Amino acid sequence: MGILFEKKNRIAYITLNNPEKANILDRETSNEISEAWKEVWEDRDIRVAILTGTGDRHFCAGHNLAPRPGVTQEDQDRMRAEGVFWPLAGTVNGAHIGADGRLGDHYPQIMKPVIGAINGWAAGAGFYIMLTSTDIRIACEEHARFKFALLSQGWVGGGPGATYLPRQISYADAMRILLTDEPFDAAEALRINLINETAPHDNLMTRSEEIATHIAGMPPVAVRMMKEFVIRFRETPVTEAWRVQTLMNALLTQLSTDGDEGRAAFLEKRAPQFTGGVRQKGDGFPELDDEQWERLMDLRRDMGG
Repeated sequence: MGILFEKKNRIAYITLNNPEKANILDRETSNEISEAWKEVWEDRDIRVAILTGTGDRHFCAGHNLAPRPGVTQEDQDRMRAEGVFWPLAGTVNGAHIGADGRLGDHYPQIMKPVIGAINGWAAGAGFYIMLTSTDIRIACEEHARFKFALLSQGWVGGGPGATYLPRQISYADAMRILLTDEPFDAAEALRINLINETAPHDNLMTRSEEIATHIAGMPPVAVRMMKEFVIRFRETPVTEAWRVQTLMNALLTQLSTDGDEGRAAFLEKRAPQFTGGVRQKGDGFPELDDEQWERLMDLRRDMGG
């Protein structure tokens, strides 16, 4: 099996499981993780995922670069050239489409939170999957290492690593990583804000589960929409993004049950029980006469809404 997949207490665990080959992404593993991402996205009982690797050496050391048996160099050159002008249906930049139509099957951005428990080397495609698919990152103090791993081979890479990295850390730090292609450790990753925190290897999953458990107790629809808002609109002009944010908030307050539960729990001084429920379509508001309408408008002006 290329991955291990488990669901427990509203948390999905995806573990890259090929330690003899540095937990690389071969075709079998890519297919399996693609199906796992789809299940995480569609299973309503899952509220958050943890992505990690087996062992204490490698999170993921990249793609399997070895060609299939019987594939000649001429075949590879021809396929690369054809792919530039005639990409296959159901692909994006040469990768199969999975849970997210904008990115490849094994490094999508699903609209549920994903915690990366970086247990060892994250290099090449392992670096990509961390940048694209994880939202919160905990790295092993002793074993985590990071490397772009493409420029030193004469490539800028076909995956989204060089695209995403400068959008997540400072320009100067991103350029040092990309242009020197040198590895760096967890302490440096923390310094440049590539990760959130470090943890000893023996505590890596415990710490990741603590964060996952907290998120799993939050209102799931609001969490899902918050992630989508940030991903889709973080580069949109502020006034436009804010408008989308207020529209999303109106949808949540009017069409989800968690908003009511959160307010009720606050007033009743109890822990909320969020279900992610949505409302069914109901009757429209009754028509108002002029006096009632003016009263409503006065209330809205007073309350700023």
